[in-house]
Amino acid sequence: MNETRYPLCWPANWKRTTSRASAQFGKTDAGVNDYKRKARLSILDAIDRIADELRRMSVKEEDVIVSTNIPLNLSGTPRGDRGEPSDPGAAIYWSHKGKSQCMAIDRYTRVADNLAAIAATLEALRAIERHGGGSILERAFIGFAALPASTGKPWREVLRFTAGHNYSRDVIEDRFRRLARELHPDKAEGDHDSMVELNAARAAALAELNT
Repeated sequence: MNETRYPLCWPANWKRTTSRASAQFGKTDAGVNDYKRKARLSILDAIDRIADELRRMSVKEEDVIVSTNIPLNLSGTPRGDRGEPSDPGAAIYWSHKGKSQCMAIDRYTRVADNLAAIAATLEALRAIERHGGGSILERAFIGFAALPASTGKPWREVLRFTAGHNYSRDVIEDRFRRLARELHPDKAEGDHDSMVELNAARAAALAELNT
């Protein structure tokens, strides 16, 4: 993979948050008289949560890249003695059953909280599998697939729009749905990479429409 741990490598075509909020993530510590209180979550705490969730999904730690705008220490992990960067977003990249996957969150004002949100999302996805939704989980992961770096097709080509074609959000969504029915891995004519490419093209088309 070509992703960097530092600086932040935000996934292509993932929408950025324009207004961030404070989060409620924390860790429970035993205080005086065994009173339970939430302590401020550190970056290493959040990374450990991500590692635990991915480990339960049989993902090896060495196959995971945690990318942020926090400089790294000698061990290659984000330093905990730096202030919050202007862009506190966080992204992770990993391999799931031979496929490159990614997930990124920048909703919160602290890097640690964005990392914790990724861990919480992974936990929710694992719950789908625990309750017998293995096929649903596989479909969900299509949305987190990292677009291969070698894929450089313009979104108009992927969505099969001709030159000069007038389009709107409804037109884009309709074309996406029709092609998804054809290219989804569940279909004989479809496959994982084609669906990943289609998802990325839809995102790029909508992003251009909103500029």
